[in-house]
Amino acid sequence: MKEKYKNYINKDHSFDKQTMLGIFCLIIVITGTFGWIYEFIFYYFNGGMKQFYWRGGNFLPWINIYATGSIMIYFLTYKHRKKPLKVFLIGLITSGILEYFSGLGMYIIGDGLRCWDYNSEILNFGNIHGFVCLRSVTFFGLSSLLLIYIIFPLCFYLAKKLNKKLFLTISITLCTIILIDEFYNLLFARIFALPRASTVYKKLGLHYVTFK
Repeated sequence: MKEKYKNYINKDHSFDKQTMLGIFCLIIVITGTFGWIYEFIFYYFNGGMKQFYWRGGNFLPWINIYATGSIMIYFLTYKHRKKPLKVFLIGLITSGILEYFSGLGMYIIGDGLRCWDYNSEILNFGNIHGFVCLRSVTFFGLSSLLLIYIIFPLCFYLAKKLNKKLFLTISITLCTIILIDEFYNLLFARIFALPRASTVYKKLGLHYVTFK
């Protein structure tokens, strides 16, 4: 295993297009779920450890910006994987830019909509307009290290170890389920006035973070 990890660091991977698609599908599932778990835990502490809050707008525990950021970070940092500090800094800066403009874009297009607001959260030093802060970008920088040095090597290992058809079936199926949930809540529920995950879960008694 140690030798395989050295090969990952020192040699470029070589997968066909189908396998790379399966790897990215798996990354989308893992990192979006990872982001949901992080926010689920963080907002528990942020709320005074009195109750848990459901995060994201989907039925499944998955948040799209973390998946988007992970793919972006891979393309920007994979070639620098021999230099962890560089991976950290690139991940920190680019994730901060993504977070800021995603938050700003939703605020402008959504007429004041905020899915997060660092103005009202703990550990918000370096807060810029409530869209980004030092704590968030530091976490994203550390997550970039986790992504490049643990998650991607694991996915590469599974892609090589498992039967190709089985690997693609599992990864693409999981990703498809996630994306159906995402597009339903993001587009179809709005267009056709269908019940969204947040509405259903609120009726079931789950708590959501409310920003003012």
